[in-house]
Amino acid sequence: MPVEFLGIAATNDGSETAPRSGAAFDKEYTLRLARAHEDHGWDRVLFAYGSGSPIPAAAAGYLAAKVEKLQILLAHRPNVSYPTYAARTFATLDQVSDGRLTVHFITGGSDHEQRREGDTLTKDERYARTREYIEIVKKVWTRHEPFDHEGPHYRFQDFVSDVFPVQEPRPGVSFGGSSPAAYAAGGAEADVYCLWGEPLAETAQQIEEVTRAARAAGRDDVPRVQVAFRPIIAPTEELAWEKARRTVGAIRERRADGKPLTRRHSGDTPENTGSRRLIAIAEQGERFDRALWTPTAAATGGAGNSNALVGTPETVAQALLDYYDLGVDILSARGYDLLDDAVDFGRYVIPLVREEVAKRDRERAARGPQTLERTLSSLAVAG
Repeated sequence: MPVEFLGIAATNDGSETAPRSGAAFDKEYTLRLARAHEDHGWDRVLFAYGSGSPIPAAAAGYLAAKVEKLQILLAHRPNVSYPTYAARTFATLDQVSDGRLTVHFITGGSDHEQRREGDTLTKDERYARTREYIEIVKKVWTRHEPFDHEGPHYRFQDFVSDVFPVQEPRPGVSFGGSSPAAYAAGGAEADVYCLWGEPLAETAQQIEEVTRAARAAGRDDVPRVQVAFRPIIAPTEELAWEKARRTVGAIRERRADGKPLTRRHSGDTPENTGSRRLIAIAEQGERFDRALWTPTAAATGGAGNSNALVGTPETVAQALLDYYDLGVDILSARGYDLLDDAVDFGRYVIPLVREEVAKRDRERAARGPQTLERTLSSLAVAG
């Protein structure tokens, strides 16, 4: 199966290791970073969402008009707009981008962050709302006759849109989360299910949960799986580990100075299951499998995509291929120096992975399909 690479469409150069040098929405930097991804083999970039941050839909529209091939993954929180409005926004963006849009629906893992924009629902209520929201958005994208809706969270009558996506039948839907409520909602509605980078065995278990949820929802297919990492690469293993130690040192120094790493994460006691999983894994050890390194996650308090892959480009490429062998075909990566790391990863890692994926696919075609159960068995033996 083909492999895809997702990068970040940051609107400024700030990261966990350094504050931004300019405005929150630096148009020149946003475009420069996107073109670096487009020129170095990446498939798409993510516009993330945070209360107080630049509006990602507007930034995505700006970028879509400036680059020709790069696809866009747009993060969206259901609490910030009505689904009929959001669906038309997405359809318009799909028109602007000539069919390059995928939408990532965020339920919200922090009550504090959600309440910044007036969302007072509980976590499980938010997941139920997100599922209903996605159902409505899909209908708006695909129905050309007026329809009514009456559900737990939304009610309207006689709605029909006059703007439709370029993509047929609709743009892709992306979703993430690591709780039972997340698996149920995403398993039912997502085309792509997004996970944060965990050890191989834990990732395989999450893939099983998503598959089970999709089957329980009556689906004949299952979501594709995306896994996210923070690669730290250098020409030699020694230099890569020196770079990794400098990186985590810079994160710890910023936190010791009381500087916030992100407004979307409230510290060492996160509410969301995904961050708690990252912290628990870090407590078990620093290194897992071929190259997974947890101190970056521990230093941030499990803030989002924060587990690293450390090593030479060859080592990191092989580590990514281990996840590909589990059934992961979308690899998300973001460095700590956003621009330079995107160039280096695209120049030195992506070609290695693509070449090896083509080889693996030829081998799999020759010997027949490999099941997830067989992969889990091999992991158990290796462990």
